[in-house]
Amino acid sequence: MRITGISTHVVGTPWRNLTYVQVHTDEGITGVGETRMLGHTDALLGYLREAEVNHILGSDPFAVEDLVRRMKYGDFGRAGEIVMSGIAVVEMACWDIKGKALGVPVWQLLGGRVTDKVKAYANGWYTTERTPEAYHKAAQAVVERGYRALKIDPFGTGHFELDHKDTRYAVSLIEAVRDAIGPETELMLEMHGRFSPATAVRLARELAPFDPAWLEEPVPPENLKALEKVAAKVDIPLATGERVHDRIEFRELFESQAVDILQPDVGHIGGIWETRKLAATAETHYMLVAPHNVGGPVLTAASLQVGFTSPNFKILEHFNDFADAEIKKVVKGAPQVNPEDGCFHLSDAPGLGVELDVDAAAEFPQQQARFDLWAEGWEQRRPKGTK
Repeated sequence: MRITGISTHVVGTPWRNLTYVQVHTDEGITGVGETRMLGHTDALLGYLREAEVNHILGSDPFAVEDLVRRMKYGDFGRAGEIVMSGIAVVEMACWDIKGKALGVPVWQLLGGRVTDKVKAYANGWYTTERTPEAYHKAAQAVVERGYRALKIDPFGTGHFELDHKDTRYAVSLIEAVRDAIGPETELMLEMHGRFSPATAVRLARELAPFDPAWLEEPVPPENLKALEKVAAKVDIPLATGERVHDRIEFRELFESQAVDILQPDVGHIGGIWETRKLAATAETHYMLVAPHNVGGPVLTAASLQVGFTSPNFKILEHFNDFADAEIKKVVKGAPQVNPEDGCFHLSDAPGLGVELDVDAAAEFPQQQARFDLWAEGWEQRRPKGTK
């Protein structure tokens, strides 16, 4: 079997473009991959056009490791977010092809399942007025939908510091959310790399009474010494990793032992097998894995293949019941959260278990998607000029 070409389809919303890649073969089997680029969609498409000629055409889709190696190192450049994302969409499509050709789900090819369900946590649910009352109501709706965990960034446009007034308001939002969801539901706190170590530590102590499951990206991701400073002073588990795009670059995080939960994005770190390798290394350091997942149904399905096969997989992020829920129709077989237990359940469908509906995808053309975490009202995910 050989790859005869790829086709790209961008599903657009005002705040995110989802890039779907179909990999076609000479035996008529097509696989699909997905990633979400933030502000670099055209750059990704340009890279994929070159990579198709240089690396992808004529390749054996079963030889996933070889194709990834050639795409990563064959251009003699250091692979960053764009290249690793391009690798990821092609890589997961190859796994999809392999599973379909063999008649088995991808998780079976990764060593088999260690669990038959993966817990989900909701994100994108607080696209409402930024008040305690509105957040209380929105959080209640998440729990009523069956979720047993949710995440929120309550810090507005905070950057490095957060003054006393804004701190008290952020605390009031979290107090309202915790009251709405009760003590049994997990509550993750997202900081989006906003703060200095001192501010992150102070906020962690202010919010500790609300029992956060983790504190995510408390400081910008470039300086591990800053993260270590936070880790030494807070008792809440720390999570990070969505903006690390190469498995090798996690080495210093492992050495520092500064975090408890790693959050690779399957769509940015080279795909399914790269993430599974990272999870195996994390297991040897007694760390959990909870992938970043701001993508649509295909990226969710790909992330679940890792989840079903990794003993140290904690939970999976899920946007698609709340933000842009209508985009779920672009994929047939989209993974669903079971309202009875708040989990994704194992699927025996071959490959990734999903199929891209190209006609449905065409209903959501690419947009000039914009998402500025330091702009007023960012949490509503409606950039200026959109309704």
